[in-house]
Amino acid sequence: MKILVTGGAGFIGSAVIRHIIENTQDSVINLDKLTYAGNLESLEGVANSNRYSFEQVDICDSAELKRVFAEHQPDAIMHLAAESHVDRSIDGPAAFIETNIVGTYTLLEAARAYWNGLAKDGKENKKANFRFHHISTDEVYGDLEGPEDLFTEETSYNPSSPYSASKASSDHLVRAWLRTYGFPTIITNCSNNYGPYHFPEKLIPLVILNALEGKDLPIYGKGNQIRDWLYVEDHARALYKVVTEGLVGETYNIGGHNEKQNIQVVQTICELLEELVPANKNSKASGSSQGFEGLITYVKDRPGHDIRYAIDATKIEKELNWTPQETFESGMKKTVKWYLNNSKWATRVQDGSYQRERLGEK
Repeated sequence: MKILVTGGAGFIGSAVIRHIIENTQDSVINLDKLTYAGNLESLEGVANSNRYSFEQVDICDSAELKRVFAEHQPDAIMHLAAESHVDRSIDGPAAFIETNIVGTYTLLEAARAYWNGLAKDGKENKKANFRFHHISTDEVYGDLEGPEDLFTEETSYNPSSPYSASKASSDHLVRAWLRTYGFPTIITNCSNNYGPYHFPEKLIPLVILNALEGKDLPIYGKGNQIRDWLYVEDHARALYKVVTEGLVGETYNIGGHNEKQNIQVVQTICELLEELVPANKNSKASGSSQGFEGLITYVKDRPGHDIRYAIDATKIEKELNWTPQETFESGMKKTVKWYLNNSKWATRVQDGSYQRERLGEK
């Protein structure tokens, strides 16, 4: 197969591309606008493969999308390009509306035109096997009420933030294109991802890097918000399963079976760092008698903060035979070790040099 991955220079997108190039014989076209969250350095290990190509294209640019489809003739699309940081969506929702809603619409229309043209070119079989896989989030469902409740594929949408509302809208567009035009779509909704190459504005890499610098570890509210944590490489395996084996028109929820309060996540990171780089031997973090945990600070909660998300992943487990390989403990240890061993990548993201060099600046 030849798979077009949008947002392939992002956190999850780059994991998907690495998985495909390293574990399959398929080819990948990485289509990414390269916003602040897009980092081609996350793909250095596979960028020289003759099965990998890169197109710097905005999914809102219909003319460029038409060119990419014509030149590369993909067999499937995995649509991950999105603005995804909740805090940023609260401060500036416009970019989320533009990319997540207008961008998804523009991509759907470009893909549908390409798909319709396949039969005219005598490629009926290619048209029949074509798939548009839209990757979304569990945040579209909003809050869970009871402590035993889980998000299923039938859970009603109730988004709380501009980010989750824009993703919910994009999900609805994808389903409408299936129903109205017969366009072959599949949707997945995942829980919180973590792992290597995670942009440092997100909770887990932020805490790791702040702790190593001896900086405060900020926790919203009381830190009692619960998330289901999914190791990004497990997610990449699941997404490939869906695009190759999933049924058109279906939705699959993907979760890690790892419900943790935010404060528990931060405490776990602190414990792992004490084991791997004890605070009393780390000059930057040695100011606290409590070690890394002494750096934890509680800050004002963000508006509309959902309390608990948890995924029921029974469907994908039964129908596509996927289960996560990593426990929270094993995945977190791998993640912390990765950041310890890849300080150059993290530093270049933090100081912005990964972007400046790309733009020809110093």
